[in-house]
Amino acid sequence: MNFLVRPHPSLGIALDWGAGARRCAVGRAGIGEKLKEGDGITPVGVFPVRYVFHRPDRIAPPKTGLDVRAIGEWDGWCDAPGDPAYNRPVTLPYSASAENLRRQDHLYDVVAVLGFNDDPVVDGKGSAIFVHVAKPNYAPTEGCVALALDDLLEALAAMQPGAAIEIRA
Repeated sequence: MNFLVRPHPSLGIALDWGAGARRCAVGRAGIGEKLKEGDGITPVGVFPVRYVFHRPDRIAPPKTGLDVRAIGEWDGWCDAPGDPAYNRPVTLPYSASAENLRRQDHLYDVVAVLGFNDDPVVDGKGSAIFVHVAKPNYAPTEGCVALALDDLLEALAAMQPGAAIEIRA
């Protein structure tokens, strides 16, 4: 099954997997070639969906064919170029810059981790490209793809091992 993120004539940007296009948000700098950490670009390309995180204190594990992991109290993601754990999960507090996966807002209640810059990791090219819950107004992300919670859960339910998301400009 193909999961495709691309410009859509009436939705702006949409994710489609054959169940109808769903509005989504992308990075504040749009879709393009991601060159460095913090550039706000959602990378163009085809990326495997590695696994799914969820907040067990807020939501039941999503139905999906993918591996599902609970976000714990001390889970983070290293976004510090030059650090040996760059673009990898870490335990907080962490000695270098790391994003807290247990956010106070609801954006990371369910997160699909995309295989961007992870095999191998290129230092400084970008980290933590996720598919996560969108803000209510679909405000731009830092480079991730974001959907309404119901749409994200529906997409995850259609994903099986080997699923990938293609992102086109």
